[in-house]
Amino acid sequence: MPARNRLARTTAALGTAAALSVTAPAAHADAPVTRQLTGTLADGATWIADVPADWNGTLLLFSHGFGPTVAKDAPSDAARSRLIAEGYALAGSSYDPKGSMWALESAERDQFATLAAVKAEIGKPRLTLSVGQSMGGLVNARIARDGAGRVDGALGLCGLVAGGTDLDNYQLDAEYTIARLLLPAEDLKLVNFTSAAEASATADRLTAAVTAAQASPRGRARVALAAAFLNLPAWAPGEDRPAADDWAGQEEQQYAWLAQGLLSFVEGGRYAVEQSVRGNNSWNRGIDYAGLLARSVHAPQVRALYRTAGLDLYTDLRTLTHDADIAADPAAVRNAQRTSSAGQGLGVPLLDVHTTADNLVPVEQENRFADRVRASGDAELLRQAYVEHQGHCTFTTAETLAALHAVEHRVTTGRWDHAAAPAALQKAALGLGLDGAAYTAYRPAELTGGR
Repeated sequence: MPARNRLARTTAALGTAAALSVTAPAAHADAPVTRQLTGTLADGATWIADVPADWNGTLLLFSHGFGPTVAKDAPSDAARSRLIAEGYALAGSSYDPKGSMWALESAERDQFATLAAVKAEIGKPRLTLSVGQSMGGLVNARIARDGAGRVDGALGLCGLVAGGTDLDNYQLDAEYTIARLLLPAEDLKLVNFTSAAEASATADRLTAAVTAAQASPRGRARVALAAAFLNLPAWAPGEDRPAADDWAGQEEQQYAWLAQGLLSFVEGGRYAVEQSVRGNNSWNRGIDYAGLLARSVHAPQVRALYRTAGLDLYTDLRTLTHDADIAADPAAVRNAQRTSSAGQGLGVPLLDVHTTADNLVPVEQENRFADRVRASGDAELLRQAYVEHQGHCTFTTAETLAALHAVEHRVTTGRWDHAAAPAALQKAALGLGLDGAAYTAYRPAELTGGR
C-alpha cells in the first residue's frame, strides 16, 4: 500500500446540576433541507452549505480537522442532522486543496471567504458562530481572535489550540526518547521528512521498538517515559480507568494507544506540518529532560516503573539531555507562528470543550492556551469545559449541542452566567434526550514539552 494511503487510513481510524440551564431551541425533526449550496474560492478551495427551510437565523461556520482537504460543514453526520432539525444553517470550506493537509496557510482565509460567499446567497444571519474540531479547533481559535465583526462567538471541540510548534516539540521529545533509549544503535530520522514514505518508515520503526520494549520491565519503564513527554493519557478505550497508583496499569493503557498506530499519525502529521511551514519547526537542543519530566503529571508513574525495573532514571535523562542536538529552522518557526498559533487575544467569546483522555490532542493543550489568552487580557471571553471520555473528539451529539447553546447564551445576553459550568452543561445535554453526556469538573495539568 502506498505510504500516503497508509497515513490517510491511519488518520481516519484515529481521527476517529446548576441553577441555570440553557434552553435548547425547539427541534423540528422532519424539517427538509431546502438548499444545499456549493462553490469554489479563488485559491481552488471548495465550500458547502446546508440551509434548512425553517432557518432560525443562525449560521454556523465549521472548520474541519486534519485530513483530506474536503469541505465539511458539521463535526459529524449525527450533529449535522440535529443542527438542521433545530434550524441552523451550516457552512464550511475544504481549505486550499493544492498544499499540505496541515492547511493552516489558507484555512482562516478560506473560512472567512466562505462566510462571505454564503451570506451573499442566503442573506445576513441574525447570528454567526464559528465551530472548529481538532486542527479545525486551532482554525476556530484564530477566527475567534481575528473575526470580530464577522462572527459573534465560537465553539472549539478537541482543539489543537496550543498550536503547531508546541505540538511538534512535545511529539519530538517522545519520538527522540524512543529512538535514543530503545534504538540507541540507529540514526533514525525524526525531522525534515522529504516524503510521506520517510515519515511512515520512521513511524514503523518507532512502533516496532515500542512493541518490543513492552515485553520487559526495563522497556516498559522507557515506554512510560516517552508517553509522559507525549502527554499521553493513561486511560484507553474500552478499559476501566487505572487506579491513581496503579503504575503498571497506567503504562499498559498508554501502550495500548501506541500499539493502535498513534505514531503513524504523529509522523504523518509532522510531515504535513513541515510541508506547510516549509521546514522543521521543532527542536530539542538545550532541553533539560530531567526538568521536563519533573513538570509532567506522569512523573510519579515513570519514577515508580524505573525503580521496579532496576533502571537509573537520571542516567537516561542525562543521556537524553546530553545527546539532544536537533535544531529548528528559524524561518519555519516564524511561519508556524504566523499561520499555526492562537491565543494572542480573543475578539469574540469562545467556549472550548475537550475530552479528559485525548490521545491525539492532549487535554493539557487547553492549559497552555488559557495561559496565553490570560496574558493577552481576554480571559473573560474564554470558557473551557471537559467531558469524561477516552479518545479524540469523542463527543456525543448532546454534548456538542449543549455547548453550542451555551455560546449562544453568552452572545445573546452578553454574559456567561453559569451557562458554561459543567453542571449546567450536563443538565442541558441530558435535557436534549439524545445520546447522553459526561460533562465533569476538571482542570488539565500543565502541557509537557512546550518551549
